[in-house]
Amino acid sequence: MPAALTITRADFASPSLLAFLQAHLDDLEPTAPPESKHALDLAGLQLPRVRMWTAVDGDDVVGTVALATLDEPGHEELKSMRTDPERRGQGIAAALLAHALDDARARDVRRVSLETGSMDFFVPARRLYAKAGFVECGPYGSYTDDPNSAFMTLDIDARREDRA
Repeated sequence: MPAALTITRADFASPSLLAFLQAHLDDLEPTAPPESKHALDLAGLQLPRVRMWTAVDGDDVVGTVALATLDEPGHEELKSMRTDPERRGQGIAAALLAHALDDARARDVRRVSLETGSMDFFVPARRLYAKAGFVECGPYGSYTDDPNSAFMTLDIDARREDRA
């Protein structure tokens, strides 16, 4: 994790976080048709079933990650993973992902899944997830097959056993 980076629970009163989240939605806008976009908006991120964190360097929000509970007990979804485009490649995303997975483990979540785009724009994200142990899977929860989506999952229990 970069030395000056701090990861804390999201403060939705922060104008810099709101601008960062809007930039996330703006970045995703051209990547897929509306029916293939699954990013949570500001209201969705503030639902009680969502836990969100920000990575902050000084006064600057440089990354976000969230976990949302799913209907299946012990199964959560990774959401709103984003690093400031000017800060990519500095380990921020890996630090955020590790933080979210540590939180899930501490709460005895057994599985974390994610939906991301299947296009080239999302290749770096899919590489990051694979490096963390996520494997490709089919649609889960309310998702359906979609050529614009890639689905991945991580069995936390298996990762816990690997570390023992």
